[in-house]
Amino acid sequence: MVDQERARRQLGLIAEALEAARGGGIPLWLRGGWAMDFFLGEVTRDHGDIDWFAWAEHAEPLARALTRLGHTPVPGPPAGLQLDFVKDGLESSFTLVDRDAAGRVTVAGGPWAGTPWPDGVLGGEPGRIGALEAPIVDPRVQIEIKRMMPVWDPSRPRRAKDAEDIARLEAALGGRAGGEAQSFGVGLGHGLRDQSPRRRDDPDDRT
Repeated sequence: MVDQERARRQLGLIAEALEAARGGGIPLWLRGGWAMDFFLGEVTRDHGDIDWFAWAEHAEPLARALTRLGHTPVPGPPAGLQLDFVKDGLESSFTLVDRDAAGRVTVAGGPWAGTPWPDGVLGGEPGRIGALEAPIVDPRVQIEIKRMMPVWDPSRPRRAKDAEDIARLEAALGGRAGGEAQSFGVGLGHGLRDQSPRRRDDPDDRT
């Protein structure tokens, strides 16, 4: 059963972050479990935190905007890789991305800086829950990451909720995801694995 009060509070933080980012001309994209729910149009399960993508060039103004709204920075991730915040006991994580000379979206910092993320990762249509609309990671890319993470990193076996998320996304895509999902290769898998800092409440980035 979904904790409706927690979901309501997290949706409020999502709306707050989007409004603050838009005010500063800062694009954001939901990723992980909340991206799935915005694609599906409903809250399907509880979420440990709220995961985002943001451009590395906007890291400082984004941090200032969130701090003004009462978000407290959480130390830990490598500089240039990720920004973590907590507000009212709820965590938000902003993974930073960059572009390479070929225009591909890449990991912005850490030892795997420059590793490309999957093609089209930021190319999905916006999602919506109720009246709240948010940019989201492309659901086909999300399916591939969930499928391949246990192969890329055997220490992270697929969990029941991952299989359930894949089934939900594929059903919503009308069964087309299997034929259209891309294969991103072993090299990318290592980049995804090592550029996703482990968090206290969720040991990987597949919330």
